[in-house]
Amino acid sequence: MMRLNRMMRPCSLAVLLITLMASACSTMKIDTIPINGQDFLVEEYFAGNTRAHGIVLNRGGSPIRYFKVHIEGLWDEQTRTLTLNEDFIFDDGEISQRIWEIKRMEKSRYTGTADDVEGVAIGFSRGNALNWQYTLNIPWKQRTLAVQLDDWMYLQDDVLINRAVMRKFGVRVGEILIAFDKQNPTAD
Repeated sequence: MMRLNRMMRPCSLAVLLITLMASACSTMKIDTIPINGQDFLVEEYFAGNTRAHGIVLNRGGSPIRYFKVHIEGLWDEQTRTLTLNEDFIFDDGEISQRIWEIKRMEKSRYTGTADDVEGVAIGFSRGNALNWQYTLNIPWKQRTLAVQLDDWMYLQDDVLINRAVMRKFGVRVGEILIAFDKQNPTAD
């Protein structure tokens, strides 16, 4: 009996590890998350000026960088395209810019492109929530690292809360948390 228990321990451990790895790779689905009574339309929320504050977390959840973003959005009704000019200021003095071209494809579907995004970002919305899936090229140790982002945005009154999980080869490598504010977009 003792020998059988010793043999089963490695099997039990292997099953537990496989279960944990599979659950870590699973993602939420836009059509199953709870929503509030608001509708989040990207082109309406980001039109004009918006400010944001964010934190980059390492894979263990510890903050490694803080940043501010000043965003100017311009909606073109004819082309159904939102141009977002994002100016980032990091706590270590780094300044960077990203310009998104976001197209509304249908009521609940968006696509987006930017210079540091590989291919096309795909977004689906429902109620107050939006989920973006895309690959972002980020500078890392004198080279560029391509990470996959599972990016979720939730609108609560005038504040948009953003959580993006970064993965490389399916393994979580970090997270980005951002709070966007439309009420006072010019204040720091």
